[in-house]
Amino acid sequence: MARSRQRSGGAPRGFDRSDRLNELLARILAEELERIDDVRLDLVTLTGVETDRTLSQAKVYVTGGAVDEDVIEALEELRPRLQRAIGDQARLRRTPPLVFQIDEAARSAERIEDILRGLRDGDG
Repeated sequence: MARSRQRSGGAPRGFDRSDRLNELLARILAEELERIDDVRLDLVTLTGVETDRTLSQAKVYVTGGAVDEDVIEALEELRPRLQRAIGDQARLRRTPPLVFQIDEAARSAERIEDILRGLRDGDG
């Protein structure tokens, strides 16, 4: 009979509690952002959430939108609403404070895709 390997925390290897929590928070935040009518957030995409093990903070990565400073400012203003949505929907003893950051990795990937697209279009 095969046994699955588990970490001491009880989660299957490669998918621990923080991964599940990050996915849950990302889903809750994305749904809440869709309900918000703020032009500064019109083209903003939530690309991920990274919670530290102690739940002392959750980094929320976003990309798109207009000016980075405006996007971060809008998210900071909406922090209480977003924290409340997490508190209402997630079964957590403590809701980690949200820290908003522009996802530079996603932005770099977009730049590389644009360059490659330009090279491909130049060949035809």
